[in-house]
Amino acid sequence: MSDDVQRAVDALRVGGLIGLPTETVYGLGADASNELAVRRIFAVKGRPSSHPLIVHVASADEARRWAGAWPVEAEALARAFWPGPLTLIVKRSPLASDAVTGGQDTVGLRVPSHPLARAVLEAFGGGVAAPSANRFGRVSPTTAQHVRDELGADVELVLDGGPCGVGVESTIVDVSGLAPRLLRPGGVARERVEHVLGREVPLVSTATDVRAPGLLESHYAPRAGLWLVTAAQLEPEAQRRLAAGAKVAVVAPLGVPMPAGVTAFEVPADDAGYARALYATLREVDARGLDVVLAVPPSASGVGLAVVDRLRRASAPRGP
Repeated sequence: MSDDVQRAVDALRVGGLIGLPTETVYGLGADASNELAVRRIFAVKGRPSSHPLIVHVASADEARRWAGAWPVEAEALARAFWPGPLTLIVKRSPLASDAVTGGQDTVGLRVPSHPLARAVLEAFGGGVAAPSANRFGRVSPTTAQHVRDELGADVELVLDGGPCGVGVESTIVDVSGLAPRLLRPGGVARERVEHVLGREVPLVSTATDVRAPGLLESHYAPRAGLWLVTAAQLEPEAQRRLAAGAKVAVVAPLGVPMPAGVTAFEVPADDAGYARALYATLREVDARGLDVVLAVPPSASGVGLAVVDRLRRASAPRGP
């Protein structure tokens, strides 16, 4: 066991919080069986306690301990996509406290594929509750430095596992009811989920009878205001904003012509590349003190559906 992994396990066992790299985004990890530690997550993030957390575990066998029921759909999806960027919502077992589930009778479970996260989970031997390691509603972190910059001394230890390979959060599939539902698009494409299950899986990404992470209408937002535009709308909208005196950022795939006068952020044209670059780009927009982001989204298929979802929520009206 490496020194970093040992320090992380030691911190978890005494109720500490750690910045944990996963393949999706960096998580703010705590011992999922320690209610006081879990409540520290909510305090540090400024997250409402009614919002459930995802429990990260080392294996499907460990996940079943946290589940009160394990339907055939859960088994099929776990076999196909674990370890990986998929979260399953299932009926909870007594291991999952109200602090983790937000008082619901369901729990979200995931087996991450990042080697450092897996090493910590295997050495720890239990569940780690780990929402994204950022203040509530803000842009998720995809590097260790993002976590340090945002949370600072509120976290006992930040493990550096390099930039996240997926770059957007896990796909969430609810298999706790009569039929599977896609609650949040993410690193596993909806089409792949449907192929494994042999059926259509409807996307229900607004308020449902099951609360899950990432379903708020406004979420994943930079400080700068963000607007979605098509490639055809980009030039006139940019010039209108510039004429009003705004400092304008444009986030668009390679190949989209950039208007004069804007700060251009070109992201890869493929959906997976766009996803990897998205959050780091939005953080750079804020670091440069820009006022407005005009974002040209990818197609809403494959992992592109997750990118479109995050951009739509980042552009939604924000509370007071």
